[in-house]
Amino acid sequence: MRPKRSHHCSRCGHCVRRMDHHCPWINNCVGEDNHWLFLQLCFYTELLTCYALMFSFCHYYYFLPLKKHNLDLFVVRHELAIMRLAAFMGITMFVGITGLFYTQLIGIITDTTSIEKMSNCCEEISRPRKPWQQTFSEVFGTRWKILWFIPFRQRQPLRVPYHFANHV
Repeated sequence: MRPKRSHHCSRCGHCVRRMDHHCPWINNCVGEDNHWLFLQLCFYTELLTCYALMFSFCHYYYFLPLKKHNLDLFVVRHELAIMRLAAFMGITMFVGITGLFYTQLIGIITDTTSIEKMSNCCEEISRPRKPWQQTFSEVFGTRWKILWFIPFRQRQPLRVPYHFANHV
C-alpha cells in the first residue's frame, strides 16, 4: 500500500514520501527526508555566488584603471575578458538558483510539491491550511528558526498534531 503524497521515481526506482523532484545535481530524489538539505544547498549556492560576484566586480573595477594605461598588454586585455565571462556566468547562475530557491520556498509555504503542482491535484483540496511556520518546521525538522540554516545537524521528524496527521 502506497503512503499518501508519495511517488515512485522512474530514475531511482524508489518510492519517495512527499517527492518534489529528481535532482540531477545531487543525483537523488528530493523528498521528505532530504528536502531541507536541498534548500540549504540552494541557499548557500546563492550566497556564495553573490560573494563571488561581489569580488569579481571589485576586481574588475580595480583592473579598469590599468586598462587605460596598459591597453596594449596581452595579459590585461585577456584577464578583463575572462572576468567579464566569469561575471556573466555568475549572474546567470545567480538568476537560475534564485528562481529555483523561490519556487521551492513557495512550495513549502503552500505545502505542495512540484509534482503536485504539475498534476494540479492539490487545488482546493479539503485539507486544512497550515501556517508557514509549521510547514517550514516540518521540512527542516525543528521549530528553532536559527537551526534551519545550520548544515551540520541531524533532522528529527516533528510530531504532527492529530488534525494534521490524516493527510500526511
